[in-house]
Amino acid sequence: MDTRTNPIRARLVTLREVMAREGVDALLVPSADPHLSEYLPERWQGRQHFSGFSGSMGTLVVMMDKAAVFADSRYWVQAEAELQGTGVDLVKIPTGTATHHVNWLTEQVRRGGTVAVDAQVLGLAAAQMLRSALDGAGIVLRTDLDLLQGAWPERPALPAEAVYAHRAPHAPLPRSAKVEQVRQAMARHGATHHFVSTVDDIAWLTNLRGSDVNYNPVFLAHLLIAPEQVTLFVGEGKVPASLAEELQAQGFVLSPYAQAPAALAALDSLGSNAVLLLDPRRVTLGLRQAVGAGVKVVEAINPSTLLKSRKTAEEAGFIREAMARDGAAMCAFYAWFEQALGRERITEVTVDERLSAERAKQPGFVGLSFPVIAGFAANGAMPHYRATPDSHAVIEGHSLLLIDSGGQYLGGTTDITRVWPVGDVNAAMKRDYTLVLKGTMALSRARFPRGTLSPMLDALARAPLWEQGIEFGHGTGHGVGYFLNVHEGPQSISKAIPEPHMAMEPGMITSIEPGVYRPGQWGVRIENLVMNVAATTDENGVFGEFLEFETLTLCPIDTRCIDRTLMREDEIRWLNAYHATVQERLLPLVEGDARAWLQERTKAI
Repeated sequence: MDTRTNPIRARLVTLREVMAREGVDALLVPSADPHLSEYLPERWQGRQHFSGFSGSMGTLVVMMDKAAVFADSRYWVQAEAELQGTGVDLVKIPTGTATHHVNWLTEQVRRGGTVAVDAQVLGLAAAQMLRSALDGAGIVLRTDLDLLQGAWPERPALPAEAVYAHRAPHAPLPRSAKVEQVRQAMARHGATHHFVSTVDDIAWLTNLRGSDVNYNPVFLAHLLIAPEQVTLFVGEGKVPASLAEELQAQGFVLSPYAQAPAALAALDSLGSNAVLLLDPRRVTLGLRQAVGAGVKVVEAINPSTLLKSRKTAEEAGFIREAMARDGAAMCAFYAWFEQALGRERITEVTVDERLSAERAKQPGFVGLSFPVIAGFAANGAMPHYRATPDSHAVIEGHSLLLIDSGGQYLGGTTDITRVWPVGDVNAAMKRDYTLVLKGTMALSRARFPRGTLSPMLDALARAPLWEQGIEFGHGTGHGVGYFLNVHEGPQSISKAIPEPHMAMEPGMITSIEPGVYRPGQWGVRIENLVMNVAATTDENGVFGEFLEFETLTLCPIDTRCIDRTLMREDEIRWLNAYHATVQERLLPLVEGDARAWLQERTKAI
């Protein structure tokens, strides 16, 4: 395949010409924007543009004679297909946080050579690690170049969609109170100023939302909190006049988006009176370099990251309502699906369209929280698979259908995975399904001391699988926002090395989603969202405060795929109790076929 028939090869030729003019031996293109977002505006989707790999995580490295995408096991099958014929190799890495690309650069780039990466999209912590490794190998690091700009003439502009307010009752805490909470945290760090770049933190702090990023109700902005005012750096014209007046009356100053670096530089004029709080994992190298040399910088996690992870009692009430509405939509969809199966032509794309349409009917629905993953048979073995009109499976025959989906509601964010039998399922499928369900239940039933570091809980969900010599390559659970990003920190139930800010606290919402993936055959994942709540123990607090999980997700777990011989009686009791709750909560919200389906699928076993 030559450059005339493969657009990726042609783009790489142009990019390498730009690299050659600048004397660059290797270009690093992370999956990031100036806010270090997970889901990116089109302007910063350079990795996809120059490689063809469309997964949500991965790193591209381009050299003059080779190029490689570094991706973890969730994307291996997808990446191999998308990279075929592009001249870009896949390097398989164990996790999304792995740094194999750094070692690869030190091995591939000659001593005295130059590696370039745009400082505006490189995280400060990542930059420190990269510079240390390259310095040790005698390789020059340049961060002052945006080489994509010269090689991407049709590069999209900044998004221009309007910002809007997230208002009471769904936003029960006013923005002034949130800013005050952050200022109190700043005082504990001895900081006079605090700079925030992560868009979900900014949306939470300001009670504002937007649509600059697909599936996440956020907008591009930076925020500088000073003793007397808060400056919001946002695109001109994005904040409607009436909302701008409201913000200004509450101590917010609006400034052009591009002025954030200059504002950081201006802190130098305050001399020793300025102490700036920065989160090194949530700010880019470019913005850190803009801070004046005379400003004292304190590095710590953004206070808002901790605060927004702990949902209030009022927010929890709206989240439960959103989960019920989401469950009602699922019931309507699955009732149609089971009736239509074998009578109509149903594809993975059909599942996406019909399920999304049912969610759209629900009160308070704003949009999807991520692209629907509907994977039938072998496609279910790709954790982040997505069907397209050009590439999808027809749902027919005998196998498992995995559906991972979620919605954004004014009162919460949902994320749920269920697996359904199509035709006859064999004993091996049932075994995998039951083992995954046992993992989901084992963690869902856990009790643990408040402050337990979330990665310490990961093995509870894996234990039933490990016992059979089975493993899965992704984390067991991620934090979930409140009408915000479907993936948020600081907690992560995974194999991550535990850190103090990962402590489990009341009000945190996390997914539980173990899985089994058999390439070329099928995939199983069963996912619920849970919230940390106070647990009552027989010890009455002698050993401190304990937490447990309240299961928030409301949708039947299919019992036809269960191998009863693998289930303990206490596990069956938990499942029956869960289904009784699902039926009780959802019956008032469904009717007709959906009601009948709900009653059938929640029968006790």
